Amino acid sequence: MVKTQGEKGCRSPGQTRRGFCSQDIQGSGLGQQFWLCMQGGRLMPEEAHGAFTSELLEQVKELELQGILAAESGDVNTALERFSQAIWLLPERASCYNNRAQTLRLKGDVAGALQDLNTALRLSRGTGRVACQCFVQRGLINVLQGHEDNARQDFEQGARLGSAFARHQLVLMNPYSALCNQMLLEMMRKLQNPDIQGSN
Repeated sequence: MVKTQGEKGCRSPGQTRRGFCSQDIQGSGLGQQFWLCMQGGRLMPEEAHGAFTSELLEQVKELELQGILAAESGDVNTALERFSQAIWLLPERASCYNNRAQTLRLKGDVAGALQDLNTALRLSRGTGRVACQCFVQRGLINVLQGHEDNARQDFEQGARLGSAFARHQLVLMNPYSALCNQMLLEMMRKLQNPDIQGSN
């Protein structure tokens, strides 16, 4: 996993552990991973308000961690089972839905992922780290489905909540920026390949 510039709480490749979230921001973004497993003294908003009992909360966190590790090892079915168990125990915890949405995306169940992301956004009231990850996940799904306006709105929300990846996606979606990038790439290609330049 790769630490995202400007986004705290993530670890380097192979270092996913309790107390941190794990993100994979390589490639186009459609295969990104946005796990959330807040432990080790960092509280989610609902935890800070004492909405969950400590014993139940620790049990759910352990299930989330098991789910993340299972998914990262390729055992998506076990991951889905662990996140579903966590949701059954604590249906008010938004991060469980974010994590299950990621797993459903990996399985190709886009409709199920969107449902969980919308639930997580409702529970988080659209604020905080969970909401940030949900907006980015949903934005990526909208990109995949060709819903550019919806994707832009989600990335704008994610960017406001501190996602550097969302800000980057907004730049890429800007048609003027895309044109400039294309022209720059063409110039670099010609500089690196004089024969191509001379043939024009």
